Amino acid sequence: MKMTSLIIVTLQIYSSLAVLGIDLSAKHDDFGCFRMNGYQFAITRAYRSYGEVDLDGYENLEKAKAAGLIGDVYFFPCKGKKTAKSQVQEFVQVFGNQQTQVYGTVWVDVESNPSTNCGWTNDYASNCNFLQEIVNELKGNSRSVGIYASQYMWTSIFGSTSACSHFTSLPLWYPHYDHSPNFDDFPKYKFGGWTTPSIKQYSGTTNICGVGVDLNYYM
Repeated sequence: MKMTSLIIVTLQIYSSLAVLGIDLSAKHDDFGCFRMNGYQFAITRAYRSYGEVDLDGYENLEKAKAAGLIGDVYFFPCKGKKTAKSQVQEFVQVFGNQQTQVYGTVWVDVESNPSTNCGWTNDYASNCNFLQEIVNELKGNSRSVGIYASQYMWTSIFGSTSACSHFTSLPLWYPHYDHSPNFDDFPKYKFGGWTTPSIKQYSGTTNICGVGVDLNYYM
């Protein structure tokens, strides 16, 4: 094989590792439509910001998997009304044990929480400890865990871009709505000690297949 051909094949293999997907919170039926539009994974909401399991999110996940999509879930924790342990236990009861789960990663949603008695406080150390508790509980239930956060939210919740930096062994999913499905922007938006992200939410609410979704790039 000529060197030029080898380079082309290598680039084709490399680019094939990158996939596009969607995340959503609304109940939806036609996940096959997403696949027909070129999206390969779906991240559905598993736990609501006010401290309750999302049953619609569970149904969405099952439909996504049935349509042949890779399925993950995101967990929006409530700091205040319930303990980390009780929230994770509620989640596990609905979303299955290690043998029956049909999703890959649980992405812990780290952003401002608008729900009453569920918001992050001004105590940065307490906020970081609570996130650690959620992560520990999920790991203790044999879950693969990732973090969803932006540089702005991380700074607001933990005090600085460098604070609470002991989660770097976990994959990072970050939002930046530049409509560019790549990680070229990440060096400018680094935080929490991460040097490489896993997923980028590159576009906010977009109507596809009759429902509002966010668009994501995974490498």
